[in-house]
Amino acid sequence: MFCPNCGSDMGTAKFCPNCGAGASANAAPAAQPTIVINNVNSNSNVNENGMAGVGISAKSKIVALILAIFLGGLGIHRFYVGKIGSGILWLFTGGLFGIGWIYDIIKILSGTFRDGAGLPIVR
Repeated sequence: MFCPNCGSDMGTAKFCPNCGAGASANAAPAAQPTIVINNVNSNSNVNENGMAGVGISAKSKIVALILAIFLGGLGIHRFYVGKIGSGILWLFTGGLFGIGWIYDIIKILSGTFRDGAGLPIVR
């Protein structure tokens, strides 16, 4: 059976899947549903330390650097920023045999070191 309104194949359906017209020639097209879109966005884009915009860690870069310089072989700076797993690794391997310790100091100084949540430590 073909739609009397648009000519598309209706099969055995009572209404045309293409235009919504009824099976008889003088039937009105089916009423279209009313769609209401309520776009309520309550995200204010403020991170946990009260700063707006791109996420920045609440941890201090200076504290992380001091801990890395003096206690980096024990991984204390990694515990401070919330990287517990790698902190334990640093603790048992002496800062990944000193290489990871120096690498972390360079990353902190350059501002590319990240905390446990993946946010950069820059302030």
